[in-house]
Amino acid sequence: VVKFRRTGESSRSDEDGISGEHEVHIEGVRTELEPVELEDGAAVPKEFANPTDDTFMVEDAVEAIGFGKFQWKLSVITGLAWANAMEMMILSILAPQLHCEWRLPSWKVALLTSVVFVGMMSSSTLWGNISDQYGRKTGLKISVLWTLYYGILSGFAPIYSWILVLRGLVGFGIGGVPQSVTLYAEFLPMKARAKCILLIEVFWALGTVFEVLLAVVVMPTLGWRWLLILSALPLLLFAGLCFWLPESARYDVLSGNQEKALATLKRIATENGAPMPLGKLVVSRQEDRGKMRDLFTPHFRWTTLLLWFIWFSNAFSYYGLVLLTTELFQAGDVCSISSRRQEVKAKCSLTCEYLTEEDYTDLLWTTLSEFPGVLVTLWIIDRIGRKKTMALSFLVFSFCSLLLFLCVGRNVLTVLLFIARAFISGGFQAAYVYTPEVYPTATRALGLGTCSGMARVGALITPFIAQVMLESSVYLTVLVYSGCCLLAALASCFLPIETKGRGLQESSHKEWGQEMVGRGSHSPG
Repeated sequence: VVKFRRTGESSRSDEDGISGEHEVHIEGVRTELEPVELEDGAAVPKEFANPTDDTFMVEDAVEAIGFGKFQWKLSVITGLAWANAMEMMILSILAPQLHCEWRLPSWKVALLTSVVFVGMMSSSTLWGNISDQYGRKTGLKISVLWTLYYGILSGFAPIYSWILVLRGLVGFGIGGVPQSVTLYAEFLPMKARAKCILLIEVFWALGTVFEVLLAVVVMPTLGWRWLLILSALPLLLFAGLCFWLPESARYDVLSGNQEKALATLKRIATENGAPMPLGKLVVSRQEDRGKMRDLFTPHFRWTTLLLWFIWFSNAFSYYGLVLLTTELFQAGDVCSISSRRQEVKAKCSLTCEYLTEEDYTDLLWTTLSEFPGVLVTLWIIDRIGRKKTMALSFLVFSFCSLLLFLCVGRNVLTVLLFIARAFISGGFQAAYVYTPEVYPTATRALGLGTCSGMARVGALITPFIAQVMLESSVYLTVLVYSGCCLLAALASCFLPIETKGRGLQESSHKEWGQEMVGRGSHSPG
């Protein structure tokens, strides 16, 4: 029996029924052939391997190999990089400590936080460009090692100006850590991608919780310098394990390194105990990588602009809520803030209070509210899609913000703030799923990097709303956050591409979705 597949055009009409796969029985062929037995794990001889002219792409191989042992290891290692949330959470613990210990005025304390976001904003696009030009693994390793080095060095800062510069350099390194999502996503099969990216976000929440617990133990005994040094522990573990990380096979194929990509795919197949697809790996058309202009081609222009606003709104609202939570808890409710503010104005700017055990407990409960956000997003993102998940998260946050206008008690206030934070963090996680999926391999890291940069702009602006504007008008402050998220919900609905159920796009020269639905789904027509 000879099996053949019709792949080209033929002079015969479609009505002849010659399409798809066919079998032809040939008479007179000798059937007594010698059987060939192979030992377990032995390579298939060349004369028997790949008997067809089939080809496959990286997407096909990743789908065929599936999720397994390799992806579990990758989840843990990239998760360690994502636990850099400790470097962010430490800001809320370090600021009041230095305010008291070094007798810093309020504006210097605020600058210590802002300089980290300035570093992140200035470097996000650069790290994305490096990852598109020189590889995902290269960009991620350099950014993590950079953050680790300056994070430990911060613990030895003798004066304020030194720690200001060093924390700014830490922020510069943190700007590249989101590229771990790019590397991670490119090794995940379609069905597991959304769930896995959301679960890796759990490492962020775990990092914040671990930082608070570490502070409870370290701050009373060893002090803030040891807290800074020990907070780099997850990144130190990543640095020790990053030698295991492979380069993205999608990146290797796009940059013309077919053999390296094939070796990576075979390694994944071996670790997962799954077979490789038969045939030859297709080398995608080589393209210029990491070019900003590719984000503004007619096909991606609106997607890029809308995503920038969505990411801006996410960070603006998320960090704004974190700052507002402290203010609202201390006042009791929105209606009490105005009277409280007038009392605070009479105090000296150098007046300080060390964090108490109750403060650490409040911080811990606040950070724990992000876990429900992960679970809700995990449950709905593959049911209603990425766009609707982001829109729903923004709408719930906006609604909860408007309810703060009511003079509610502390218990109701706590419930509203926790629901709002759960959903805005869930929206952030949905954006981390959607953004790597919507851009092609040539600009995926740059697209994520620029979006991350816009998020840092929102994080930079939000203290002026949550703290400065709050002094003049509480209701206007709440209205700004609610209105911003309402616009972000509309922006999510207007995104032109829904990535649910689609694979990752390899080339920017193909229409979106052309190679995404799956090679097996093409009908004979």
